[in-house]
Amino acid sequence: MIAIPEKSFTYSIPWKSDNHHLGDHPGNQRGIGFEYRGNVPLVDYPDTRRMDISRSLRDPFEQIQVRLFNQESPTPVYILCDMSSSMQFKGQIRKLDLAVEIAASIGSAVAHAGDVYSFIGYHEKVLAETLLPMGNRLSELLAQLCQVAACEDMGRNSAGVLDVPQYLGQKKSLVFWLSDFHMPLEHVDQTLTAMSAHQVIPVVLWDEHEVSRLPRLGFSNMIDPETGVSRNMFFTSALRQRIEEMYAERQHTLQQLFLKFDSPALYITDDYHPDLMTNYFEQYLSL
Repeated sequence: MIAIPEKSFTYSIPWKSDNHHLGDHPGNQRGIGFEYRGNVPLVDYPDTRRMDISRSLRDPFEQIQVRLFNQESPTPVYILCDMSSSMQFKGQIRKLDLAVEIAASIGSAVAHAGDVYSFIGYHEKVLAETLLPMGNRLSELLAQLCQVAACEDMGRNSAGVLDVPQYLGQKKSLVFWLSDFHMPLEHVDQTLTAMSAHQVIPVVLWDEHEVSRLPRLGFSNMIDPETGVSRNMFFTSALRQRIEEMYAERQHTLQQLFLKFDSPALYITDDYHPDLMTNYFEQYLSL
């Protein structure tokens, strides 16, 4: 069993949830809360606890007025996890293990906030055995993540992400997308387009060892991160430099694509710490 994270991050959402249940985020359903939304006659909202004596005395129709407030509501959260072959790369830590650690941290934060979450894993297809129905029982998520961490499938691409949006609900949600994004850019574009009704947070898992371990001179096998196809190549300093430049170009192109959808990425290239996520929300999604 994966341990419950010792520390959670904090987050807020920049929109009003229309969920009818009580939660910790601003909502647009009337009920118990602190956000004043106006007054209505008592006959329309018979709650004597909210009577507004001052407005009632001034009402020209002599109706008793009550104050209305927006209740705080929960928001749905989805955790999408790339389980394609490139996520098996291991530098300091296997990318898939890092994704599992971050997913556990997200689950802990969501549970503390009183929200609900679902988990969806994919590689060349959405993996039915990884689907976790919407809920907030952290023990169920951690048990599911144990199975994900045990995955050792290789040679599969990430095309299944194109089917992920159909597993999301209609209400605006937070979507954490955990991946190294070693996939065709058109797949990223199509998926973000299909998820445009939601707030997507791309969490990009890159490992500097992918480049730093390349030889400066001599033959070496290059393995395509998605297909697993191996090629024997002769490396020179110029070729290595070109590959490093391609990685930098890829990061820039991805960031521009994410910004096109108002979804700036969080890059994790080393150890993960919950404060990274807290800082992300404070910087990009603060109310």
